[in-house]
Amino acid sequence: METALAKKPRKRQVVFLVVLLLLWEVGADVLRYSIPEETESGHFVANLAEDLGLGVGELAARGARIHYKGNKQLLQLTRETGDLLLREKLDREVLCGTTEPCILHFQLLLENPVQFLQAELQLTDVNDHSPEFLERQMLLKIPESAQPGSVFPLKTAQDLDTGSNTVQNYTISPNSTFHVVTQNRGDGRKHPELVLDKALDREEQPEVVLVLTALDGGVPPRSGTATVRVEVVDINDNAPEFLQTVYAVQVPEDSPVSSSVVKVSARDSDAGAYGRVAYALFQGDEGAQPFVIDEVTGEIRLKGALDFETTRGYSVEIIATDGGGLSGKCTVAVEVLDVNDNAPELTMATMTSAIPENSPETMVAVFSISDPDSGDNGKMVCSIQNDLPFLLKPTFKNFYTLVTDGALDRETRAEYNITITVSDLGTPRLTTRHHVDDVNQPFEINEITGEVRLRQTLDFEKSRIHHVDIEATDGGGLTGKCSLIVKVLDVNDNAPELTLSSLTSPIPENAPEVIVAVFSVSDADSGHNQDVVCSIDDNLPFFLRPSVENFYTLVTDGALDREARAEYNITITVSDLGTPRLTTRHHVAVQVSDVNDNAPAFSQAAYTLLVRENNSPGLLIGSVSASDRDAGANAQVTYSLLPPPQQPDVAALVSVHADSGTGQLYALRALDYEALRAFEFGVRAADRGSPALSSEARVRVQLLDANDHAPAVLYPPANGSAACPELVPRAADAGYLVTKVVAVDGDAGQNAWLSFELLKATEPGLFGVWAHSGEVRTARPLSERDAPRQRLLVLVRDHGEPPLSASVTLHVLLVDGFSQPYLALPEAAAAAEAARPDSLTVQLVVALAAVSSLLVLSVLALVAARLCGASAGGGGRFPGPLLDVSGGGTLSHSYQYEVRLTGDYSTKPCLETSFKVTC
Repeated sequence: METALAKKPRKRQVVFLVVLLLLWEVGADVLRYSIPEETESGHFVANLAEDLGLGVGELAARGARIHYKGNKQLLQLTRETGDLLLREKLDREVLCGTTEPCILHFQLLLENPVQFLQAELQLTDVNDHSPEFLERQMLLKIPESAQPGSVFPLKTAQDLDTGSNTVQNYTISPNSTFHVVTQNRGDGRKHPELVLDKALDREEQPEVVLVLTALDGGVPPRSGTATVRVEVVDINDNAPEFLQTVYAVQVPEDSPVSSSVVKVSARDSDAGAYGRVAYALFQGDEGAQPFVIDEVTGEIRLKGALDFETTRGYSVEIIATDGGGLSGKCTVAVEVLDVNDNAPELTMATMTSAIPENSPETMVAVFSISDPDSGDNGKMVCSIQNDLPFLLKPTFKNFYTLVTDGALDRETRAEYNITITVSDLGTPRLTTRHHVDDVNQPFEINEITGEVRLRQTLDFEKSRIHHVDIEATDGGGLTGKCSLIVKVLDVNDNAPELTLSSLTSPIPENAPEVIVAVFSVSDADSGHNQDVVCSIDDNLPFFLRPSVENFYTLVTDGALDREARAEYNITITVSDLGTPRLTTRHHVAVQVSDVNDNAPAFSQAAYTLLVRENNSPGLLIGSVSASDRDAGANAQVTYSLLPPPQQPDVAALVSVHADSGTGQLYALRALDYEALRAFEFGVRAADRGSPALSSEARVRVQLLDANDHAPAVLYPPANGSAACPELVPRAADAGYLVTKVVAVDGDAGQNAWLSFELLKATEPGLFGVWAHSGEVRTARPLSERDAPRQRLLVLVRDHGEPPLSASVTLHVLLVDGFSQPYLALPEAAAAAEAARPDSLTVQLVVALAAVSSLLVLSVLALVAARLCGASAGGGGRFPGPLLDVSGGGTLSHSYQYEVRLTGDYSTKPCLETSFKVTC
């Protein structure tokens, strides 16, 4: 027995030394770095290769990567050099809030061979936030009767920084009326108070506008401003005054919600609305405090439960405001009284499983006790049963040791059940009991039969072998001893566990083989119960690749196509080989990131747009549409024009909206159907990928005609109609072709269809105009009563909408034959009348005219005699240059003729006749 007792302390020393070495090794593996927040991305943090004692390129060879919780990569590792760089700016306030210090934990994973290293990055605060007032404008109503030295509280500014970088001081814009002082609160925060320096006079200055500036303690300091508008109130010269400036009240922590805490009261000597007082919590922090106040009565009630262990006291500021805007302030100090609502707690530090007999004093256990309550409620006493040979020894700070009270005799009693009772001194007293089993073996023996039985369950994972020493004693005190070795057989009672080391999501499409995840599996059982197999669904393009020490990698089985499937939900199933088989499933969501592998596709290969001419510039004439199966910037389509060769400058005619959802096409100027009836161009659709992909489509713009051209008369010409009249013999029958009005229209289609109409004639019913051909014919035979000079007004109209028209005037001379080629026109007669000389000259001219007339009549008689003779001869034709007008006065279809009178009509007329054979 002495030899066994001597060996046991030595064994404990070895175990303790091994534990210390392990702890030292774990602590040595933690890499710690520190940088200020808001450091630019790409900043050098450390060289991991040097810190780990690795050679150049060894990190790349071992597949090193940085893993951060949530798969958000804040750091970037350059494997070739071992440099650890910042991937992006880090904001301490976003990552840690008000927690100080701000430490980011990450892991360094070495894949070949697998090794995990812990690292920490501490972000130190920099002065990157300016103080900010929650209310940028404050309104203070101060009576003009306020005395110099009066103090008015102002709202505080908030600063997200910590330490000396938060708000340290308040200043106000220079003025002769007020100054500001900075007061310290009990919680370390600072608030401003506005102090009146001289009396106010509303009649002189009814309002004072000040700029309140909050300064922090950074270098350089940052500031925030708010406008303080002080309104000087007339007449209302009494502010509410509380009966007490400080109300001290005690409230038990178990007070129910809505129970009354205290009732404050303020008085205002004014009358009417200026004397009515409204109460409110100052600073507006009702959400942070469990109190509400009745604005009329001033009674403060609980709106939430109190907890002494969380907050032992509150300082509530109450403001009373009268109807004129004057206010007074008091402080309610609420002390939370502790109630004995927490039982003592016992924490066992060490316990000796088996103690040797015959030892005078042996330490059995070391434990500590605690009670979060205070006063008598937090005071505790410990005790054990009085009939046991053990006693409790207090040490320091509520630590106790349980020791034997003298030597124990195993033969007298081999087992003791000790109950440690811990009670506090509160009302009511709360008690905690802890049972200590000195013999920690899960076995018991029948002292008569020697049968060993289990008295508690066995756990293979905690202890695989139990050594039990059994001693037999006879009535004379002699003993014998044997050892019982109990081997615990494993049962498959532990399911496999999967630990995910790294996960890459999203993964790029079209990559042949990508490592998606690295994970390890383990099972606390042994043998076949410990052997595990991993699997995933067969219908997924992924496979599992085993590595070392139960580590696996999830790898893509070929290239993925995001357009076919953008996300995969992978279930990793881990099963052991025990009976029954236990299974663990872990779900991994993997997204596929887009690669620009699809060009935009037009909805049509060719587009035809119909546009009416004379459009307004900037008119939307149509659109083309292309879509891209990619995502993000790779799917954003822009459009551009591709003018074809041997075409007009399309860029001067149309434009395309480059960044619209559809390629909207606009006409840049008015288009003219007569100048350009159609044109073609190409449109290119390109995505914003890198490199960009594109496709093309053809667009044909067909112009539609508008009725924008009036008919133009070609014959008779407008400037020669009066000078070249049409000659019609009086012997012409009905239907005689006088002339033909020739007109054209620059439009097309129905807009160019022309119709002719006789609007006005000297003798209505004598002539007619064919509507479609423009031929002017006689409507009836001519008679001697018809005036020799006829004036016809012909209208030419198209069939557009609205119709356009033009008119032409025809002058027709009725002659007895082509031997009377000339009759004076009205214009010539008017000119002769205007140029008539005096009476003597007239007489001379008359005499000369008479002689000339006789000569002309003689010539005409001779010509008439000849004509009569030719007709009697049966020839039926005029000799010489005269034209036969027999046969109804119409021309043969095979001939066209032109008759012109040339020369000066007032002096010497000339008849020219020409023939043209057209068949």
